[in-house]
Amino acid sequence: MQIKCIALDLDRTTLNSQGHLSEANRAAIERAVDAGIQVVVASGRALDSLPAEVTDIKGIRYAITSNGAAVYDLYTGKCLRQYKMTRESVNEILKYTVPERVYGYFAGMEISYEAFIDGRAYAEKRYVDDPVRFGAMPHAVAYIQGTRTPVEDMRAFIREHIEELDCIDLVVKSEELKARLWKTLQENVEDVYITSSVRQLLEISHRDAGKDSGAAFLMKYLGLEREELAAFGDGDNDTGLLKYAGIGFAVANASAACLAAADEIVVSNDENGVAQGIERIL
Repeated sequence: MQIKCIALDLDRTTLNSQGHLSEANRAAIERAVDAGIQVVVASGRALDSLPAEVTDIKGIRYAITSNGAAVYDLYTGKCLRQYKMTRESVNEILKYTVPERVYGYFAGMEISYEAFIDGRAYAEKRYVDDPVRFGAMPHAVAYIQGTRTPVEDMRAFIREHIEELDCIDLVVKSEELKARLWKTLQENVEDVYITSSVRQLLEISHRDAGKDSGAAFLMKYLGLEREELAAFGDGDNDTGLLKYAGIGFAVANASAACLAAADEIVVSNDENGVAQGIERIL
């Protein structure tokens, strides 16, 4: 079946390791748009954090954001579909991540919080001030500091906005602690979808979220079949999307789970893998 829609993950997929769109990828996206293909963003980012160098491309109208928790029409700014986290699940997340309950022999291994509300990202000030301290890569510092509104007490902020949350991210430097938290939350918290796009993030949203869920909604909204969708990704949070799509492309730098979910593998994000895949489609 002919591909009529392409869903693009951004970080480490469409964007290079410096967080920018290459000329080759831009040109390929523009060729796809010119060929009548609907190109959409499919990102873990909040709406306000989407890069203009992608969203300003003529023809990119729709965005799946916050790992599928919210889908937007970029032309009008209208939110087409949104899932808010339940009060009960948020309270449980806070309960299981209170420091004295979590750490034990993980003492000294700090965690921090991010929260997305209606397209805007908020994060703990100490994390925004020094993201590397919490496990972020140095090249991500400018992005984090440029897109997160700093908050002194994120636990209090989350409680204050408990009915408004698209998603909560736990920032965890220790991979062992992250795995422990993931298992604990998966076993004890209902109504949540848990995933991860990068090593230090544990991303939590409503159980009906997920990029595949966002894509399914958008394909129905556009009157298209899933077989007419091609999707590109690199992370564990892209696996559902790649499995859902008629053709799923993983860049060579993708996680093991993402590579396993893909139908095809293209070169890495720094070698213009998206451009290579779009050329195959065209």
